[in-house]
Amino acid sequence: MLKMLVHMHSGFRWIVLILLVAATFKALMKWRSNAPFTEGDRKLNLFTMVSAHIQLLLGLILYFTSQKVVFAADTMKDATKRFFAVEHSVMMLLAIILITIGHAKSKKAVEESKKYKAAFTYFLIALLIILAGIPWPFRNLGGAWF
Repeated sequence: MLKMLVHMHSGFRWIVLILLVAATFKALMKWRSNAPFTEGDRKLNLFTMVSAHIQLLLGLILYFTSQKVVFAADTMKDATKRFFAVEHSVMMLLAIILITIGHAKSKKAVEESKKYKAAFTYFLIALLIILAGIPWPFRNLGGAWF
């Protein structure tokens, strides 16, 4: 069961990343061209946020059930334990909060350009945080590609 959850969490990251990159890029292009905010733009932002929230739920289940997350006195001294117990979870939670704020601000803004600017700004910062917080296989504490 735990192994399946790890694979789901690891594989689902690609859906989140693809949607987040697409939403960020689309917001930038439409912001620069002063295009009208469409229903498709709203849906892409919504699907991006929903996928991030699903990923958060999978991550929370893993956080409280995985052996990689250890709550002990020496957790902060060990880079791998610290990463999974503190760094990864805090970075991802912050990124998902930013995605949620970006989606909300893009919905509530009156001017078209402000909708795209909000989505682009918050999504880009969230994307950078996510990329920094993923345990990539090429890192010392790395996980799998999927």
